[in-house]
Amino acid sequence: MTKTGPGTGDRGPGDGDSDSDGRGAPGFSGSRVPGPGSRSSDIASYLKQHESKPLLRFITCGSVDDGKSTLIGRLLYDSKRLFDDQLAALASDSKRHGTRGGEIDYALLLDGLAAEREQGITIDVAYRYFDTERRKFIVADCPGHEQYTRNMATGASTADLAVVLVDARKGLLPQTRRHSYIVSLLGISQVVLAVNKMDLVGFDQAVFDDIEQRYRELAAQLGIANVQCIPLSALEGDNLSQRSARTPWYDGPALLEHLETVAIEVPETGSGLRLPVQWVNRPHQNFRGFVGTLAAGQVRPGDEVVVLPSARRSRVTQVLGPAGEVAVAGAGEAVTLTLADEIDISRGDVIAAAGDPPEVADQFAAHLLWMDDAALLPGRPYWLKIGTRTVSASISEIKHRIDVNTQEHLAAKRLELNEVGYCNLSLDEPVVFAPYAQNRTLGGFILVDRQSNATVAAGTLDFALRRAGNVHWQHLDVDKAARARIKGQTPKVLWFTGLSGAGKSTIANLVDKRLHALGYHSFILDGDNVRHGLNRDLGFTDEDRVENIRRVAEVARLMADAGLIVLVSFISPFRAERRMARARFAQDEFVEIFVDVPLAVAEQRDVKGLYRKARAGQIPNFTGIDSPYEVPESPELHLDAGAHSPEELALQVLQALDLEKR
Repeated sequence: MTKTGPGTGDRGPGDGDSDSDGRGAPGFSGSRVPGPGSRSSDIASYLKQHESKPLLRFITCGSVDDGKSTLIGRLLYDSKRLFDDQLAALASDSKRHGTRGGEIDYALLLDGLAAEREQGITIDVAYRYFDTERRKFIVADCPGHEQYTRNMATGASTADLAVVLVDARKGLLPQTRRHSYIVSLLGISQVVLAVNKMDLVGFDQAVFDDIEQRYRELAAQLGIANVQCIPLSALEGDNLSQRSARTPWYDGPALLEHLETVAIEVPETGSGLRLPVQWVNRPHQNFRGFVGTLAAGQVRPGDEVVVLPSARRSRVTQVLGPAGEVAVAGAGEAVTLTLADEIDISRGDVIAAAGDPPEVADQFAAHLLWMDDAALLPGRPYWLKIGTRTVSASISEIKHRIDVNTQEHLAAKRLELNEVGYCNLSLDEPVVFAPYAQNRTLGGFILVDRQSNATVAAGTLDFALRRAGNVHWQHLDVDKAARARIKGQTPKVLWFTGLSGAGKSTIANLVDKRLHALGYHSFILDGDNVRHGLNRDLGFTDEDRVENIRRVAEVARLMADAGLIVLVSFISPFRAERRMARARFAQDEFVEIFVDVPLAVAEQRDVKGLYRKARAGQIPNFTGIDSPYEVPESPELHLDAGAHSPEELALQVLQALDLEKR
């Protein structure tokens, strides 16, 4: 199997020929892989040269049908980096799936999914590798449809440069602006504006100049400083691997020439060692190594270090790379460190330079790209992954939503799919961080749904909210155990959940009466009663329901700390919020009680007439009608309220919790 390109045996585009203006295509002339009979020294020299080539990661993005896949496919084809079987498959696929009447369809080199070939679009991010004499490249072909914006953000998260394609006939489109905003948000400082399909507008300079001017205005708004604008035809190869004679008015580089020579700026953080610990290597009792990839700085044996967030100090005794012990290692290298002192270090901790430690905080201002079909609701708990650390987190406030077309800041209570917002982020425990502009590893994060484990958002940390550092737990001599002991009881939270009309409040009231008669200290938090005071300002939207439960859970926790048995009677329709409430208590302290009744029975018991009004459209967002109720998956108690009386169910609660006896 041999590497070849168009017209095997003939000289084609990109094989070292120059076009009519005498300007060649850099990177395509010179030697290739040494062939049979080459000396071993030649092969070794070639391999060493290949290893030392710099690597550029870039993405192609833009709107639908702007030619992203065609551009990359043509680059691969012209670079003669394809094997014979790939060329044969491309020719065959072009006849079966191509959009050019049987001619070579370069986009098929990227569109690997069956649905992509059938529809002629890119759905998922496609990664490809190629190289020239000067540089190695990893390119991510990102989808153009708005619904796949999350895929584009994934590709951009590791890129050094973005090629933003624009159809010369259409100019800047909303998706062009959206992708450019995400490029700016993710800190990509180098952008190529590839004005594609210039052949369809007759290579008109005025068209190109107008698009270039509009995009430079957009780039200035977004803070993108380095923009190279190139007129090209990906399909015909103009200004792709070689500069074209059909654009004599353009004196800039061809796309490949620019990619080979562009200087990629590495953010100068000025920071010392940053090693997020990925794994603790303990092959035997005489060795403990801390493994990870250096996020910043350098490390040498003898360096003084601090382990965060514990703030314990030690000294580096060994630095081990993949091939063994090394004298020094730098950012981007995978290393194993051994320390002079026995310190409790685990995955998620950060080993840092003792003289220049990073910050630690648990509240942040952050930009967030929401990537889930279900909306982001403030207060709902998620898993946050940053570096090698995973902690519980929630969005405490959405400051504003950003219109990616105009960069206008808009008021918002939720974020929908593909929307970008500026938020306050609250974590259950502190993490080591750096602003994303300084360090991608310690400044970028994702949010994960706690039930489905799906990634629902990607974000960048801006700065820590200093108010978090000024608030500390005050030690109290009289604790929960002392308060419970004087009452002669064990604090508990009995969380009654179910549809409106299921009988939650009735059953809770009966349980409370019996507890009082037996001498227990208890209190009821009822949904309707709480909305007369504490939660008077909340409505019944999904966002307000989340905040409603968050506040009640915090009040219930305070009451449990006072040693009380707390009965909480709330519809609490969402599993996520019930899990959030449960997480605030000890494992045996929270009892979820599902008061189960068919919807039809609940409507028959509707003494308040709420279901009738909801059916008539007079009460929006009513649970069971136009807002869902998510049935508990494994409650501690499951009460059949359709088959038993409230008195019988109250007795079941008391007996199950062994509260009937005093």
